[in-house]
Amino acid sequence: QVQLVESGGGLVQHGGSLRLSCAASGAIFSISAMGWYRQAPGKQRELVATVPSGGSTNYADSVKDRFTISRDNAKNTVYLQMNSLKPEDTAVYYCNAVVATRPTTRIYTYWGQGTQVTVSS
Repeated sequence: QVQLVESGGGLVQHGGSLRLSCAASGAIFSISAMGWYRQAPGKQRELVATVPSGGSTNYADSVKDRFTISRDNAKNTVYLQMNSLKPEDTAVYYCNAVVATRPTTRIYTYWGQGTQVTVSS
């Protein structure tokens, strides 16, 4: 089994910053893509940003130039630096990882439990 544990959410004022972290642990052989998604009340879950094991990052248009995704492969951890936060960024943020698991190297997608980000106006 693989677990993803998120941290770093909270309440911040409009224009503020937060940094989310998500650490993967367990029966990991390797991790390809990692990413962040979010779900606001009454809305569908949407992609925020993804980062592959190699290659370029990908961002939703709504967060480009404000959010930065990065990963530390040695720690199996993905980060989301969020700057210039807006009230419309308020949502539960979920991390996601595509993992080749031990011992079979079968590939599964895992989700974290979610962390609340609230931006006040």
